[in-house]
Amino acid sequence: MSDTPPARPDQSQIPTPLILYDGVCRLCTGTVLFVIKRDARKCFRFASLQSPLGRQLLVRLGLSPDELKTFVLVDEDGHFTKSTAALRVARRLGGLWPAVGLLALVPRPIRDAVYDWVARNRYRWFGRREQCLIPDPDVQDRFVDTG
Repeated sequence: MSDTPPARPDQSQIPTPLILYDGVCRLCTGTVLFVIKRDARKCFRFASLQSPLGRQLLVRLGLSPDELKTFVLVDEDGHFTKSTAALRVARRLGGLWPAVGLLALVPRPIRDAVYDWVARNRYRWFGRREQCLIPDPDVQDRFVDTG
């Protein structure tokens, strides 16, 4: 995917910014918990890629619902995957995390190659969950589909 915003399907019913993540990947759910802790404005919403909404959105965005090798950020500019999605998320977090956005200076093919390497090994390195994350009641409203 290029760094230019992709064509946007009708996103009127999608709460943005929305992070679609692999709900059984321990690294991915850890990343969601990391974002929740640092998202002081509580702007991000979440849905697992495996959920009915996640699968439906992947199809609407032209992505395969069976290829769960990236998380997806849907925001006001479109949808983004891999390292570009991660950098766009970091820019919206509090503290020094927006500085991570400077990694955008690294060419996307290099960033995405590193992202793909981690994605290929994430289950082996971090493990799998038996079920998707069940959010704590205090953040439940930030998860748009827990199905």
